[in-house]
Amino acid sequence: MKKLLLGNEAVARGAYEAGVKVATAYPGTPSTEITECIASYDEIYAEWSPNEKVALEVAIGSAISGARAIVSMKHVGLNVAADPLFTVAYTGVNAGLVIVVADDPGMHSSQNEQNTRYYGMAANIPVLEPADSQEAKDFVVLAFDISEKYDTPVILRMTTRVSHSQSIVELCEPERQKLKEYEKDVSKYVMMPAMAKARHVAVEERMKRLGRDSNTISINKIELNDKAIGIITSGIAYQYVKEVFHTASILKLGMVYPFPDELIREFAAKVDRLYVIEELEPFIEEHVKGMGLDIHSGGMFSIQGELSGNIIYSSITNKDLELRPKADIPGRPPVLCPGCPHRGVYSVIKKLKLHAAGDIGCYTLGALPPLEGIDTCICMGASVGMVHGMEKARGRDEAKKWIGVIGDSTFIHSGITGLIDIIYNKGMSTVAILDNSTTGMTGHQDHPATGKTIKGEPAPVLNLVELIHAIGVEHIEVVDPYDIERTEEVLKEEVQREEPSVIIFSRPCALLTKERKKPFVVNQDKCRHCNMCLGIACPAIVRNDKKISIDDTLCNGCGLCANVCRFNAIERLVD
Repeated sequence: MKKLLLGNEAVARGAYEAGVKVATAYPGTPSTEITECIASYDEIYAEWSPNEKVALEVAIGSAISGARAIVSMKHVGLNVAADPLFTVAYTGVNAGLVIVVADDPGMHSSQNEQNTRYYGMAANIPVLEPADSQEAKDFVVLAFDISEKYDTPVILRMTTRVSHSQSIVELCEPERQKLKEYEKDVSKYVMMPAMAKARHVAVEERMKRLGRDSNTISINKIELNDKAIGIITSGIAYQYVKEVFHTASILKLGMVYPFPDELIREFAAKVDRLYVIEELEPFIEEHVKGMGLDIHSGGMFSIQGELSGNIIYSSITNKDLELRPKADIPGRPPVLCPGCPHRGVYSVIKKLKLHAAGDIGCYTLGALPPLEGIDTCICMGASVGMVHGMEKARGRDEAKKWIGVIGDSTFIHSGITGLIDIIYNKGMSTVAILDNSTTGMTGHQDHPATGKTIKGEPAPVLNLVELIHAIGVEHIEVVDPYDIERTEEVLKEEVQREEPSVIIFSRPCALLTKERKKPFVVNQDKCRHCNMCLGIACPAIVRNDKKISIDDTLCNGCGLCANVCRFNAIERLVD
């Protein structure tokens, strides 16, 4: 049977067909749909883990105990999981272990453009890279075979275009995998220095064997056509190459690490001019240069952003493709949704002229005008540690001008340890948890404080107030962020404390509840055109020729605009 699948859906199908027993993840675009789709298969245990490190450790435990396991994350999530990643390369596996990492060239939803291929090289782990949905499914199955044959974890590198593009996939029946026997082996699985030294030798031998075998593996293949141009490529770049150079000879690498040196030399000897086309850093190109081969594409492509057919064609031929003219469509800046509970918090932060160390999530959009509610955004959980560092660097008086802002899911992911650090090291910072009862930016996934598992089953609810109190925080306030007056009152009070405090701004995401009250309208007789309501940056509020109005198709009736209007000019619509 054939079916049209997203690349991420195909990865999930591949896990099912490969007989995976355990699937773990922390949601992160562009990888989120993988585990959401896996959760639809009753045969597979699936979970949202608190963070990527825990997700990988759960998967490692599954694999070593004898069951095939898959763990999925976005590229920056691999940073969080790097600690167990490097060591599981030493221990090896028992049953297969596949780590799916979705890179984001072009930074469509990410804070940087990492290249996961370098993690494979650094950790001595093979890396496969599919070019479409069919390969995404097939490579998952192959990755498990490689994992068990060579006693190694395997990284499957996805990219945004492959993850979120659809193509036809041939579905197969799932393999029936028996649990492998587990045998205690301290020398293999306990990485004390003496054992690790021996395992490092085993890893090097494994990589040499994989390097030799990569020359004959089916997913590394030569497509010999016109020998005037030869292109080495992989992943989505292969699709772009095929679009614009129909007759070129191609060496397509499905395994991008370790490199098939013999196959590369064979291909280079058959073509007149050799090019390497890949997104981001010249990972393949530098290796081919190191082999002493002459490459015509050296430095031709930027290490920033995505490639396209036109970029590739024009770079090699100095001519542009004849493309349809782009429509003149105005840009649409990202904004918080109508009714978003974070909007009121940021408007007060700005009003009080506070600085805020921000974090990763939909609330990061609060950095943009006109809210301008946060100053920094580095990585998951960084806000808590950073606001503590700012206090220690600038002193207690300056610290009263700063707060840390973090979401509920992100706080569980990696903010808890930062809060412990504040308590342990006698800090006085104020941390604001924007609790919208979901993992909002990636599509409303559950987490330990929502009371549901990935499969929608009831689960124990992590009580944030009790957790924070147990850490040692004495001053905890829970505030409805729709209540602007209370929000301002609490923020003023807490930032002036000489002790650490936490404010939980608790209100479910407006999209999560789908709550829609009667919309508001502007009473033009009362409106003084002060533009105060525009400061909350609600997309439902519009100004045309100095006249303020509210689009009732967008307004969800949250009432925040009415709360900030000094002249009572914004009123709820009545029948």
